[in-house]
Amino acid sequence: MRFAPAAAALSLALAMTSSMSWAGQREPAPRAAVLITEGQAALSQGDTQGAIDAYEAALALDPGYTPIFLRLAEAARAERLQGKAIRYYREALVRDPRNLAAIAGEGEALVEKGAVEKAKGNLAKLESLCGSNCAETRTLSARIAAGPPPRVQTAEAVLPDATTPQAN
Repeated sequence: MRFAPAAAALSLALAMTSSMSWAGQREPAPRAAVLITEGQAALSQGDTQGAIDAYEAALALDPGYTPIFLRLAEAARAERLQGKAIRYYREALVRDPRNLAAIAGEGEALVEKGAVEKAKGNLAKLESLCGSNCAETRTLSARIAAGPPPRVQTAEAVLPDATTPQAN
């Protein structure tokens, strides 16, 4: 009898831990699944804003489904919004710290943003979690080796040469 409260508390703790490990592996809500499929179709057709709209609607319907954040990050990267993509990847990592796709995606977005050293930290984390032979590690390693994309220079960033006569 003296151990009944402790046993009940321990069994409750184990049940909660068990249910948390399964939380990321569930299926999305049916309507959210339809919206995710619509978002994937829009993204494959190049309609990134349509994809973002569909994914955000899916997130509103099923805020506990972590893979939606990965989809949103993918769409943000397609829009060349790496900072926003990194935020989505980090939200996915808060929910599931061992999510290999989120770690690799964040690393790729960091490389695209020019933060190669931080991306190498993600690569080290991937190598410790799944080794150097898993697909995510190979992809991120290749992306780091390729380096950041060349920066596009805008016309406003280039000042006219003072020695060249300007037409009025």
